[in-house]
Amino acid sequence: MRKLILSCLAVLGLLALGCGKSSDSSGGSTAVKTKLSFITNVSADFWAYAEAGARAAEREFGDIEVIFRTGDGTTTKQKQIVDDLLAAGVEGIAISPTSARNQVRMINDWVEDAHVITVDSDAPGSNRITYLGTDNVAAGRQLGELAKEALPDGGKVMVFVGIKDQQNAIERFQGFNEAIAGSGIEVIDLRTDGADSAKARANAEDTLTAHPDIAGLVGLWSYNAPACLEAVRAAGLLGKVQVLAFDEAPKTLEAIDAGEIFGTVVQDPFTFGYDSMALLRALAVKEMSPADAGVPESKIIHVGTKVLRKGEGLAYKAQCDAWKASIAN
Repeated sequence: MRKLILSCLAVLGLLALGCGKSSDSSGGSTAVKTKLSFITNVSADFWAYAEAGARAAEREFGDIEVIFRTGDGTTTKQKQIVDDLLAAGVEGIAISPTSARNQVRMINDWVEDAHVITVDSDAPGSNRITYLGTDNVAAGRQLGELAKEALPDGGKVMVFVGIKDQQNAIERFQGFNEAIAGSGIEVIDLRTDGADSAKARANAEDTLTAHPDIAGLVGLWSYNAPACLEAVRAAGLLGKVQVLAFDEAPKTLEAIDAGEIFGTVVQDPFTFGYDSMALLRALAVKEMSPADAGVPESKIIHVGTKVLRKGEGLAYKAQCDAWKASIAN
């Protein structure tokens, strides 16, 4: 019944548009563009760079309309967004699920009505067509190796993330622990903040107070390291407590070259946006099979990461600024 209702809505939409055509100012007609969507987990600069990639694909191909939506860290919000988009006739969905476990049924429902892929964070137990994004276990290992550079003599560290049961958080934490095994670095705990930057800073402040012997603060999501840095600055512990980051938040990149954050592991959000829209277009517009569209048997498409250290932050920030500026063009 749900699929029938959505189909009826789509037919009515086409009729309203004149059987798939719309008039332009000269009295001619233009083909209706296929609607594709990108749904984030939370709001962050990282996602602005992904939107830049999605908009680049929209401009290049010309036959798709990209609808970009931002989540609030809850599965409820993402469900509301997707249900609304499906009712509006969206044919392709790229989503970063907030909970790998709790959204399997949702995704399995959505694939009945649209092409669905996961981006940035996966829901491996679902019927999504593919995951497109970082190998988060490998990226976590990169962060662990960076921690060993920052703390060659070992020491206690606290790890921070927004939502610990999101798949990318699970895998990054796993990889981090694998890399630091036997190094003398001890993880005290994994603290969560529900994607709230103010809570993230409070968590860091509480850690510095409760553990005066702490050697490092490690952020697994983009806003975590800047929040940790604010706490370290306020406590007068710059140079005494190392901060390690993930992603390319502007404050992180500036602080790396200032010597205040040791380094970060950056993903490629622009490629996430561009490649996800290109793949969904191949499926929805070109009506290609997943295999013909480039989806491997593993149903996993990995996008590379790299580590930035002092002297590399501002150059990368310039690239990020250019991506962000391109959204309005």
